[in-house]
Parts: sequence; structure tokens; C-alpha cells
Amino acid sequence: MKLDLQFILSKAPNRAAADNGKKLSSSGSFSSLKKTEDGTLYWAECEGSGRNPYRVSIDWSNPDEPVCRCTCPSRQFPCKHALGLMFEQLEGKKFEVADIPQDIAEKRAKQAARVLKKESETSKPKNVNTSALKKKLTQQLEGLCVAEKMVNDLLNSGLGTLSGTAAKNFEKLASELGNSYLTGPQISFMRIAFLVHKIQNNPESSDSLYAEVLRILVALRSTIKKSKVFLSDKINDENLMLDDSVLFEALGGIWKLEDLKAIGSYKENASIVQLAFDASFDEVKKEYVERGWWIDLNDGKIYQSLNLRPLKALKHIPGDDSSFDLLKVPELYIYPGEGNNRIRWEKHESVDLSEKDYTKVLALSYESIVAAVKRTKEIIKNTLAPKYYAVLVPIKRVGMVKDKFVLEDQSGDRIVLKDRVEDVYGHPYTEGLSMLKEELVEGNSIFGLMYYDEKDKAIYLHPYSIVEKDRIVRLKF
Repeated sequence: MKLDLQFILSKAPNRAAADNGKKLSSSGSFSSLKKTEDGTLYWAECEGSGRNPYRVSIDWSNPDEPVCRCTCPSRQFPCKHALGLMFEQLEGKKFEVADIPQDIAEKRAKQAARVLKKESETSKPKNVNTSALKKKLTQQLEGLCVAEKMVNDLLNSGLGTLSGTAAKNFEKLASELGNSYLTGPQISFMRIAFLVHKIQNNPESSDSLYAEVLRILVALRSTIKKSKVFLSDKINDENLMLDDSVLFEALGGIWKLEDLKAIGSYKENASIVQLAFDASFDEVKKEYVERGWWIDLNDGKIYQSLNLRPLKALKHIPGDDSSFDLLKVPELYIYPGEGNNRIRWEKHESVDLSEKDYTKVLALSYESIVAAVKRTKEIIKNTLAPKYYAVLVPIKRVGMVKDKFVLEDQSGDRIVLKDRVEDVYGHPYTEGLSMLKEELVEGNSIFGLMYYDEKDKAIYLHPYSIVEKDRIVRLKF
């Protein structure tokens, strides 16, 4: 771990909290600065609005995931006082060596006990309540039958029948599916209802909205069909343990890290580098989605990490941010599925990226545009997979053909660089390429999402960043 401004910002719940912490440090609000001899614990007092100062501490036993504690009433985590104490360390303030306070020593012991308990529970096989689980699976199966009828009726009658009453029906069914433990299909019906309302309010854009409704319906019908078989087999099988089926999450299941490990969906000693980062807001689910794109230096696999922050819990979930280091992850957990699987991890070590690391990333690029397009087609033809695929493609040259940016590889094959509408969020990416002429040269690679454009009936590449021999240039974030 390297304590710098970027690290502090990555731990802050928002930029305002980090700025307020820096102000506390700059104004001399801290006193009684102390630390343990081994440098794993720093603590101090900080002036507050009350008569007595707040007692704040940072436990650096795990350097990448420090434990911040403070006696203030703030519901933000870490609070501005803990962030301010980080700035005190960053500025090189003098901390007196002292024995660890008794209250923090006790909290450390309790934390260690919780970790040991969690590890022991993870190693033990779970006792499954077979009767309760079969009841839940049966409810899911019954709910899927109701959903299937509505999807088939709409597809058979045509999208032209969509109206305000249809939107209300979708919303009603979405509510019922929640009672059947089918949050995955529930969200799909909520999205359809949302799009129907948009069609009514904006008829001139109905063609693209109808296309999106159709895409959701086709994916939903496939999910329902496959899930009915999946659930029926589960109900009739004596073994009700989790498996690596992507349908578990498609139905609304939530993977726990211990479950992913139990089914062998993880890898040890991974070395990952973030190629890009983006953030968006899901209007249907009312949550912010912060997404990182990562490449594994060992096998070249590209993954995505997701930090989901619902509005109703926004202040309790710290925001994610860009990473510019090499992350060494002891255990990297991988969600089942095809394409760019989602990943999570609990612990990691951050180290500076070397020129050797950048060279390794470049060497993991696809050998050609044709190879990347072929793999993209294989992925997106699966109705349950996203209609895009993250790729790293080598550059021969990039130039303008008429009014479009075009990438050409060493074989002379070309692909148009075009923003994927769903990934723009008010900030066009391809426009930034005009300012990167020196970066768009042979030997470098472009990272982005290959996707199929329904309107143009063509595959495009939505650019995110340029990988060079000594840096990664991002078009955003």
C-alpha cells in the first residue's frame, strides 16, 4: 500500500468528505498524535462541535483495507476525522510512539475473533434445510409460469399493443414476482414498464425503445425457459447444493464469496490491472453502478468489478474509484457466466506498475480485429449474456474515414470506433481520440467494448482507453 492522495480519495465516501478531512488537517484540528512502535496503528484527538474532542484512530494491520474508528456521530464511513488523520500521516506530521490504548486493543481482539469464526464457518459444510429450499424453488417455478404466459402473449400479439395499461400490468407482475423470490425477472419487467412509459412520453424515439423492449423480452423468455428446467431438476434432485449455473443469479440469487469458493469459482494469486473505469445510474433500480475493467496478467482474461450503491443506502456504501496500480490478489472470486465475468476480492496488495507490466498487458492483446470480432460474436449470441464484450486490440493506425474514426490492425483489417449509447452517460468517448494522435500509433493497443448495433446491423468498438508501453491513457475517469 502507498499512502497518497489517490489512496485517500479511494477510501472516502465522497469527495466532500475528503476535502473536509484535509481542511481539518490544514487547520491544526488534531492533537495528541500517537502511533504504535510497529506503525500499524495511528490515533489522535480532533476538535469537534462538542466540548470534548473526538478520539479517532486508523488500524493499518491490513494496509490496503485500514480500519477507521471515531467517536463522532457521523454516519459516513470513514468520517472526515479519520480521513483527516490520513492527511496528517501524508503530510509527515510527528506521531509519538505509545502503547496501544486498551479499548482499541480489545476491539482488535474482537475483530480477530470474528475473522477466525468466519474462516471456520466457511470451512464447514452448510446444513441445508431441504424442505424450506424445495418450497422456495416451487414458488419460483410457479412464478416463472405466470411470467412466461405474459411474455408469450406479448410476443405473439406484437409490441404495437403496448400501452399505458400494459405498463401497469408489467408493474403489477413485477411486484408479484418479488414475492416468488424472482428478483431477476422482476427487474426485467420493471425495465419494460419503464420503457413503455418512455414510449408514451416520447413517441418519436419509439423505434429504438421498442428494440430495447424486444431485446429484454427475448432474453427474459430464454431465461424463463432455461430456468424452468433448472428448477425442476433441482426440485427432483436430492442434492440441492449450489452449482456454477448462471441461472442462479439470473433468477435473482446473490452470490456469497464462500459459496463461490465452495463451487471452485475462484483463482489464487491473481495479478490484475485496471484498464478502465466508469460510473452510471440505473434509473429502474435507483442505484449507482461503478464498474472497473480488469485484465489478469497471468492469462489475459478480462473481468469486470461492480460496486452497486442504491440511493437508499448511498451514505453507507463507500464509492469506488479508478485504480492505477498492480493489484496482487490472494483469492480472486469469479461469478459464473460467459464473457467478462464479474469478480470480487477481500484482500489485495497494491504495487506500482512497472514498464514490464505494461509490456505484458500489450502482449495479451488479441492478435487481430478479426479474432476479437469472432470471439465477440460467440459471446453475444448467448441470450443470457450482455450484448457486448470487452477486448484489447492492437493498433496499426487510427484515422478518419469520412466522419468516423477507424482502427486498422497489422493485417489491414478495420473496425469503426463508435460510442455505445448505453456507456456514454453524457460524455462522448470517441471525440477524445482527436486529442490523442501521438498515442494512436503502431505498437499500442485500444481497450474497449465490441458490440452489435441493431440499427446499423454492424459490430463496432466503443473505445475506453489506450494502452502504451509505460502508461494507460483513459478517455474518461
